[in-house]
Amino acid sequence: MSARPGDNRTNSAIPPEIFAAVRRIEIRTRRLVEETFGGVYHSVFKGLGIEFREVREYVPGDDIRTIDWNVTARTGQPYVKLFDEERELTVMLAADVSGSGRFGSGRRNKAEIVAELAGVLAFAAISNQDKVGLVLFSDRVEKYIPPAKGRTHVLRLIRELLTYRPQGRGTDLDAPLQLLGSVLKRRATVFIVSDFWADDFTTSLRPVARRHDCVAVRVRDPRETQLPSVGLVRWQDAETGRTALVDTSDRQTTEILAQRARQHDTVLERRLRALKVDLVDIDASRSYVEPLQKFFVERAGRIRRGMR
Repeated sequence: MSARPGDNRTNSAIPPEIFAAVRRIEIRTRRLVEETFGGVYHSVFKGLGIEFREVREYVPGDDIRTIDWNVTARTGQPYVKLFDEERELTVMLAADVSGSGRFGSGRRNKAEIVAELAGVLAFAAISNQDKVGLVLFSDRVEKYIPPAKGRTHVLRLIRELLTYRPQGRGTDLDAPLQLLGSVLKRRATVFIVSDFWADDFTTSLRPVARRHDCVAVRVRDPRETQLPSVGLVRWQDAETGRTALVDTSDRQTTEILAQRARQHDTVLERRLRALKVDLVDIDASRSYVEPLQKFFVERAGRIRRGMR
């Protein structure tokens, strides 16, 4: 039986090495937030909501889009509306814990990268006085932790990412997106962190992307799409358990596999663009700092130019 939203049961007693891993992630990610991501996070994700405060007379330089035409018509003088930015933001992290996350050709597997990325985003959120929540998913919703503030809460999220043993092995993005669509009552920022080896989830993503600010963070290992030439290899799909004998020295075979991956990604990227969902690509064998920083900077630039 899968975990229900709000189910806070732990899988097992947490060993000391997990506490040490959580602590390492906290130190590393908090330093990154303080030195690299904190200020740009605020500029990129602040003010997703506004609240009307008052009107005042128009002065040269005011944005004409803020003119209150009703008051202007009554008084015969141009007036503009003033708004207060809604400071508190809700950030939801939807993290893929399917079987493919255990793969990694570098020092760390994709699941470990996902946990650290979530730590960076979560600490950036609470440093901005925002709330952050977590959805763990595989081929079902594994666990839902409602948004809250504070260091202790963020450490719990990281611990869950490191220790949770999912019941499912596959990847289905429909289930977490449908959950988020039902539990998020106010506009939020949603980070979907996954390798996106999944079937089409556009129908579930569309209403969430229309109402919320969605960012897809694609975590991939290069060996998933580019096989090294090492002869015959018994390949096992971590999500289905199916095995196959692959001749990695056969260029035609490896090109077919790479072409299928490119086709899958081309369709995914086209669907995300159509829904105005940003995409951040993370190579699990390299540092995630540069691509994440590039995303924040580029997005901040779009905001300054009046684009989403």
